[in-house]
Formats: sequence, structure tokens, C-alpha cells
Amino acid sequence: MSGTIKMKSIRVLRFAGLTLCAAALFSVRAAAQQEASPSGLSPQSIQMPLDSPLEAPPVRSPEEVDAVLAGAASRPEVLPPIKMVLVAGKKDHGPGEHDYPAWQERWSRLLGAAENVTVDTAWDFPDGQQLATADVLVFFQKGTWNDRRQASMDAYFGRGGGAVYIHWAVNGDRRAADFARRIGLASQAGNIGYRHGPLSLQLHNTEHPIMRNLQDLQDMPRLELYDESYWRLTGDADKVTLFASSLEEGRPRPQIWAYQVSKGRVFVSIPGHYSWTFDDPLFRTLLLRGIAWTADQPVDRFNELVRPGARMSR
Repeated sequence: MSGTIKMKSIRVLRFAGLTLCAAALFSVRAAAQQEASPSGLSPQSIQMPLDSPLEAPPVRSPEEVDAVLAGAASRPEVLPPIKMVLVAGKKDHGPGEHDYPAWQERWSRLLGAAENVTVDTAWDFPDGQQLATADVLVFFQKGTWNDRRQASMDAYFGRGGGAVYIHWAVNGDRRAADFARRIGLASQAGNIGYRHGPLSLQLHNTEHPIMRNLQDLQDMPRLELYDESYWRLTGDADKVTLFASSLEEGRPRPQIWAYQVSKGRVFVSIPGHYSWTFDDPLFRTLLLRGIAWTADQPVDRFNELVRPGARMSR
């Protein structure tokens, strides 16, 4: 099934540098573009709730998405199986923010529509069977770090498992330094800087497969989001493969990166505070590529999942 579905007109906030110009509000009719998929995904079943009291950021154009996905390698005739576990926790912010349960529900459907992918879910932390059999763990929750998690993840990474950490999943509380040695950089609640609003992300290491074509979207290699940045993180930024940074307190601060630990791979995205970010097809491309990379798969394996339900113009 293909086509588009009609959504109500939404008002759009346009960016003006690093500020949001309220005077630039205008009405636009947006459509979440529905692409053919093996399971016939319906956009409504995978779209995140758009219930924030704030105005949603501008939608992307189909041309932008096509440009980023261009140049994908030929799809193999046989795709190896991938087992994923999506790990969520209790929602801890207001409408449209930190909606871990909605993400787990909707992204279970989205990722489960991919060929030869099995998706399981966990609350708070994977169980022993999931840790023993998963290829990728994706964490979106308020993170924490303790002896149990450390021992479990050390064993998991030691056998070559991959992990993805989104937004506050990087929180390690007083064990942030231990956590950072596993994911590159981690936060200690109460000791970090943070800012909600327009993020003009400077792109780095654009030759990496995860970053393909993103540098060509504008005159300068930047990705514009409306989300939340973190800085003053614990860890050694020189040891990560940096993909995106934002200028905070006059200095570039890491926001998206990759890391290798033992035999495992880690992908981290600080953006993910607002629900609408998961339906941004450019952010979704980055996240899906990161998931594929941590599974040691071609980064384009999940390209068919970029458009369904995404916030795109007609």
C-alpha cells in the first residue's frame, strides 16, 4: 500500500539562526508520507504523539530525504537475522517529551516491519535471555548505572553485542565515569548543561557510512533540529567518533557519536527529547543507520523504514 494520508494543518516555527522567530509562524498543510513496506505499515501506527504544547518544527521535503538516501548499496538477496531489544522506562516529562513508552510501542512496529528482524521489548533493563541472544539493544529511558548493569553490559559487549543510547539513556548518576568507559560519554544528573530549542548541529566525520550525504544538505555541513542538547558530559571526547556537535557556552559539544568497546559497537544520540524528532526523516535516517552499524550490518539496511509516518511535505 502506498500514497499519503492527510493530517490537520499545523503551524510551523521557522528557525532564524539559533533563535526561533515567533513572527515567522504560518500555517502549512503537512502529510506523513506512507511508503510501501513488507508489512504494509500504517503511518498512524508508528507516528509519535504530537501532543507538545510547543509548535512543531518544520517538516522535511521529499527531495531532502531522497538526497540523503541516495547512493545506497545494492540490497543483498539474503539478509541475516537481527534480534533487537527496545528498552524503555517510565515517562518522566510532560506531553511530547521523554515519551519512552510511546517510542517503545511505535518503534517496535517500525523496526519489526523490516525483513528478517525480530523485535523484543524490555522495561528498565533486558533480562538474561535477551542479553544472551540480542544483536542490538536500544535504550530510551532515564539511564542509570550500577554493578549489575556494568557486569551484564561488559559480558554483552564482550560477545560482540551492539547498543544504542538515546537522550537521557546516557545518564549514569554517580557512576557516570564507569558508564562513559562503555559508551564514550555519559551524564551525571545535576552536573551537566542542557538547553531546549533550535540545534544547529555541525557535522563531523562525514566520510563515515552513517553520515553519507548529510553534509550536502546545506552550504555548510549542518543538521537543524529542535530538541535538547547536553554538555559537560563525563568521559574523553577524543576517544569517540564524533558525528555532530552543537555550540554551547562558546564551545562545540558532542551530541551524536559512535564508540567501540571490547567487541561491541555503540551509537549515541543526545537529540531525542521531543517526540517529533523521531518522526523527522533525517534524524530517523541517522538513528536507523546507527542501529544497523551497531549490528555490524550495512547502514542502508533499514532505508525502507525512513519514510513511513515521517513528517514530510507532499
